[in-house]
Amino acid sequence: MKFFIDTANLEDIKEAQALGVLDGVTTNPSLMAKEGITGKDNILKHYLNICNIVDGDVSAEVISTDFEGMIKEGEELAALHPQIVVKLPMIAEGVKACKYFSSKGIRTNVTLVFSAGQALLAAKAGATYVSPFLGRLDDISTDGMHLIAEIREIYDNYDYQTQILSASIRHTMHIVNCAKVGSDVMTGPLSAIKGLLKHPLTDIGLNQFIEDAKKMKL
Repeated sequence: MKFFIDTANLEDIKEAQALGVLDGVTTNPSLMAKEGITGKDNILKHYLNICNIVDGDVSAEVISTDFEGMIKEGEELAALHPQIVVKLPMIAEGVKACKYFSSKGIRTNVTLVFSAGQALLAAKAGATYVSPFLGRLDDISTDGMHLIAEIREIYDNYDYQTQILSASIRHTMHIVNCAKVGSDVMTGPLSAIKGLLKHPLTDIGLNQFIEDAKKMKL
């Protein structure tokens, strides 16, 4: 399973990259605003900064909700850097734009997916990635993990090459469970990724090794 980090914070991206397990980055307007990145030129420059840190795909989201606007923005983003993947909303215009981009060889990530039917449409339109929002479904007492499993079954039934990018990851167990049901990618905060490192028995064992090493007077 690929590990993406869902942020626009360069320090978090650098830390995840240094860990040696980072495969890509996802961003959106909300994450950009959180980092105080405003204005078109600054946003485009920030995408380039991210691409210069990571080796993998960087999802950059369009702002427009109409077909023509998405195409204009998406082509500009795709031309920015080879690692850029154009992020499109799961609406009718977004599906049309996805089909257009896939026919042009431009990679896409269809986002804000909350049903298996939406994921099926994205795959039919040639999406590179589809982003079901696991955590937001959990927030409304709906089993987000069940959706990931449904999409996996449908894609496997018909050999769709669209990758399932489980988004809105909130904690470490989300990552583990996504891996168990066959998600191709997860994207979440640095804290969730680093959480995989932690186990109390690891800490106890390491402390014991250190104490025993002291006795050896190496």
